[in-house]
Amino acid sequence: MPHSSAGPEIERLITLMARLPGLGPRSARRAALHLLRKKEQLMVPLGEALGEAARQIKPCSECGNIDVNDPCAICAAPGRDQQRICVVEQVGDLWALERAGAYRGRYHVLGGVLSALDGVRPEDLHIGKLVERAADDGICEVILALNANVYGQTTSHYIHDVLKDCAVQITSIARGVPVGGELDYLDDGTLTAALKARKLL
Repeated sequence: MPHSSAGPEIERLITLMARLPGLGPRSARRAALHLLRKKEQLMVPLGEALGEAARQIKPCSECGNIDVNDPCAICAAPGRDQQRICVVEQVGDLWALERAGAYRGRYHVLGGVLSALDGVRPEDLHIGKLVERAADDGICEVILALNANVYGQTTSHYIHDVLKDCAVQITSIARGVPVGGELDYLDDGTLTAALKARKLL
């Protein structure tokens, strides 16, 4: 094992940062050194912000978004279309659609997608809650806005099957979203066009 000149506290910081998406051990080490160099301007406020977020932010019991309030600001907003639910994989996808500004209805965050390889089963996702919400008399459409890969498509087909007895229209966003693409990385124009060109399943 190579000798490290950093103390255990710094090594712990680097190890934790390396778990973040997009950061490997080298990137985490550079980021940690940058934080330590900018301790007062960056590291201390970041630590306080992380602590406050950990204490106050919670999942919305209605849609699965994260917010300091439950229900979240989107669910509580009076001007939104209450008849439509847009189903997304993760909170980041919800944020991407909100950023595009093309959709003003309600959301449902699944918390992942079905994957036999990773052992993710229907009961591991928020599909039961979606069925409950779709059965509400006020809901007329469920929009499936899952990522355009094999896992997203498998999950969309499963949801379509479990919702077939509900009196709702089930649509999918158009595949202006590239196959293999992820919503969080798409530009606003592509997301807007995909939502407008959604089709019946």
